[in-house]
Amino acid sequence: MIIVDTSVWIEFFRNNNYYINIIEKLIEERKIYAIECIFGELLQGSRSEREINIITQYWVNLPKVQEEGIWILAGNISYKNKLFSKGVGLIDLAILSAARENKLKIWTLDKKFGKVLSSQEKFEI
Repeated sequence: MIIVDTSVWIEFFRNNNYYINIIEKLIEERKIYAIECIFGELLQGSRSEREINIITQYWVNLPKVQEEGIWILAGNISYKNKLFSKGVGLIDLAILSAARENKLKIWTLDKKFGKVLSSQEKFEI
């Protein structure tokens, strides 16, 4: 079970066949969980109503991550590990908090974010 980070979804929505094949298979197997902040980022970057509709349909149909308390956990992780000064933002840490709380892995292409994930937290192909 995984959370697909914004960076990976962007490749999927750009019709990158590598990501399309993997994500479609994971969706069929019900292994991808959605989190609001990622879909919010995707909607923010949308360029048309068509893109908004496509992203919204994925949001509606994917199982959701339990998100209660993740922002406080994210702030604590950032503080304890001095991650703000290392370029790792609160959204990434909210994703990490949600993954930890829900026992999910994270698939990201973001190098800074990837560096803070343990090998048990990373989803790798």
